[in-house]
Amino acid sequence: AESKPMTESLRNWAGNLAYRAAQVHRPATLDELRQVVAASPRLRALGSRHSFNDVADTGGTLVSMERLNRVLAIDPERRTVTVEGGARYGELGRELQRAGFALHNLASLPHISVAGACATATHGSGEGNKCLAGAVVGLELVMAEGDLVALTRERDGDELAGAVVSLGALGVVARMTLAIEPTFEVRQLVYERLPAAQLESHFDAIMGAAYSVSFFSDWNEREVSEVWLKQRADAPAALDLAALGATPSPTHRHPIIGLSPENCTPQMGESGPWHERLPHFQLEFTPSAGAELQTEYLVPRQHALAALRAVGELRDQIAPLLLVTELRSIAADDLWLSPFYQQPCLGMHFTWQPEWPGVRALLPQIEERLAPFGARPHWGKLFTMAPERVRALYPRLL
Repeated sequence: AESKPMTESLRNWAGNLAYRAAQVHRPATLDELRQVVAASPRLRALGSRHSFNDVADTGGTLVSMERLNRVLAIDPERRTVTVEGGARYGELGRELQRAGFALHNLASLPHISVAGACATATHGSGEGNKCLAGAVVGLELVMAEGDLVALTRERDGDELAGAVVSLGALGVVARMTLAIEPTFEVRQLVYERLPAAQLESHFDAIMGAAYSVSFFSDWNEREVSEVWLKQRADAPAALDLAALGATPSPTHRHPIIGLSPENCTPQMGESGPWHERLPHFQLEFTPSAGAELQTEYLVPRQHALAALRAVGELRDQIAPLLLVTELRSIAADDLWLSPFYQQPCLGMHFTWQPEWPGVRALLPQIEERLAPFGARPHWGKLFTMAPERVRALYPRLL
């Protein structure tokens, strides 16, 4: 395996975290990966380094999965695809599309690794769509001694449900098998300046108006800056938000007002394959703003509006630090450490300016407002919630 000392700091995608490890290994084969794991007393695996906190950090050894990134097999009969631990959604999407298949859901960024996204319950959106990890039907884990352990949904049911969202703590994911379905096309419509009163009055109808729905807000009391509707081309027409006072966007938009939409997926109702519409950003471009911080809280869906009102009381403190807030819904699953375990959720996602002292001071206030609703933090983003509080939110956290 390629192994290098950390002569200069290895950083995460956003640059806000420098990993502490003294050495990083980049195995190119399964045997090399097993040898690295067996020889390392303390080890963490890296995917695409898109976590904003130190969930994948260690003072021991890092193993990067970037060279173990192949799509290994597409099984049309069983409707599954098997990938190596370092595979990214962007490349996987293209291979599935060529074979006539699709995943049920994708995150905003096709740049992230499949195994890393599933390990942290990263999610995508849609009232009827489970998080990305909900597609996992099989895992092969390299355990501490280098042994390979295989779990399948069919054979190991509840054990697999406990292993998928593992934060990398059970072992290194060498291979992962996902359920797939026939390919489909999506068209993306963007509306601007939806009156806030209409959001309150028609929240459920708008959230359910398309296959995937995102609200983008700066916490303005009067209006929501953008609503993105990602609609399957084979579904009935999406709700016309113009009837609720929103304005159809006259051109392509970026979620962050003022940034070029060049790096975003096509909008304006232009139909295209699922993997080129469900993400917000294109694989070839820098996603989002680049230099940023991210926080997200997953609120039980029935408390969505009450939680939004509670956090809205902090709009004057939020606005100076904020780039944009995105609101999405995600279906319930049975994965033990998923924020969506046995409950559909509203994802309340904050993209912050890279001003950590100010954000760090504000997060406890947001968390206090969300505490009555049992909001769970996203495992890979920034939060200040006490460990005992987080533990209490997960009935199967051992």
